[in-house]
Amino acid sequence: MIESGSKTSADLEIDFFIDALWSQKGLAPLTLSAYQQDLKNFSDWLQSQDNELRNASQANIQGYLSQRFSAGASARSNARLLSTLKQYFRHLIKSGERKDNPTALISAPRVHQVLPQTLSEQDITSLLEAPDVETKYGLRDRCMFELMYSSGLRVSELVSLQVNQVNTRLGLVRLTGKGNKERVIPVGEEALYWLSRYIEQSRPQLVKDGKLNDALYLSSRGTAITRQAFWQHVKKYSLIAVIKTVYSPHSLRHAFATHLLNHGADLRSVQMLLGHSSLSTTQIYTHIAQARLQSLHATHHPRGGMVSSSSSKN
Repeated sequence: MIESGSKTSADLEIDFFIDALWSQKGLAPLTLSAYQQDLKNFSDWLQSQDNELRNASQANIQGYLSQRFSAGASARSNARLLSTLKQYFRHLIKSGERKDNPTALISAPRVHQVLPQTLSEQDITSLLEAPDVETKYGLRDRCMFELMYSSGLRVSELVSLQVNQVNTRLGLVRLTGKGNKERVIPVGEEALYWLSRYIEQSRPQLVKDGKLNDALYLSSRGTAITRQAFWQHVKKYSLIAVIKTVYSPHSLRHAFATHLLNHGADLRSVQMLLGHSSLSTTQIYTHIAQARLQSLHATHHPRGGMVSSSSSKN
């Protein structure tokens, strides 16, 4: 983190823009941090070219994007950077600090839609049963996995949960998700069982003397568990469960959505549970569910079989 005394004028301008985004759009801290780092990296590159962020030209931006692409940056990463720059220069125009937007004629790189990989129901069962629930950490980890799979939480939502956001009597969790949007989601009976056990048995053992913490999930230091630590736990237990590939920290969230659709849930309901602002974001899971259903049909139907583009019937 840059000390305030050593910040350049460009750093301060970036900070001001990030603060404006936070107040106007209520973006998540991780999103704001990514935007800030994108702008900082571009600003540093411009300074090496004897230029400044606020004075960047279309040619500067295109040159930087091209250099990043040559260095291995993905189309998705460059698209996010360009989106950040477009917002930044719109901000300068709105505040009267610049008259033109150098990003106006730059098209975003084409980003191919990547379907999130998901775990099977058997894989999920194996992962949930991997922690040793006779230990305080194993019970905590089982509880985290059960809640994430039961309610489809984002990792950031899971690790930032406070004790008072969980109502085990009503079976509900109150969340503040992306854009500071609040939603209340149900928790299944199995997850409620593990929540109650964790809160009663394991969590008190994780609270450190003199370190009262309202976080639901505590680390060995008595502080809120981090996203990185959660991901390490997922990878550790996937090895114990002999699951070949756990694709991301959100594997349980992806499985939550896909398995709901596989069992007949409607898309709108899944959208609300996931906290997606757009239905199109949720629709990506329908492709996974359809592929899974095709595979099941091909395997188990007496006249099943996957359709081949080269096969035909006369």
